[in-house]
Amino acid sequence: MDINLTAILLICGALLIIGVLGYYACKMLFLLKQQTKKVANNRRERIARIIESVQTISKAVAQQQCNLSEASIRLYHLHESLPVDDKPDYPSSYPGLYELYIRVSNLPTHKAREQLSKQTLRLQDTTREESEAELESQILTEVAKLKVFSL
Repeated sequence: MDINLTAILLICGALLIIGVLGYYACKMLFLLKQQTKKVANNRRERIARIIESVQTISKAVAQQQCNLSEASIRLYHLHESLPVDDKPDYPSSYPGLYELYIRVSNLPTHKAREQLSKQTLRLQDTTREESEAELESQILTEVAKLKVFSL
């Protein structure tokens, strides 16, 4: 009788452990599913904010509220920050904006710009303005496409 009682107790203990582990596994799967949904939702929201920013900057350029150099830098970084696997090919889709970005991206800004002499500043501003003027018509055409940008 003792052996049967011991066997029954061991089987009950094993079933209890299996039940607790099953509950824990289900709980973890539920939490994983919730987290996956949250990550996907955050990703969709981020993409929507980036698309809205691209469209807003493009409209500002078209209305001459944002200079071309600043827009090219901002638009380039927004495109690069899109959290998608199949990103649009920025250089081939928007060659004017990309060319201007390449030309002005290495120019100093903020505090580094304040450290420059007036002559150097004027030279850089002239170079930037010449690049903007050279690429303006192409960029305005590209910005018109970006006003309705979507994935």
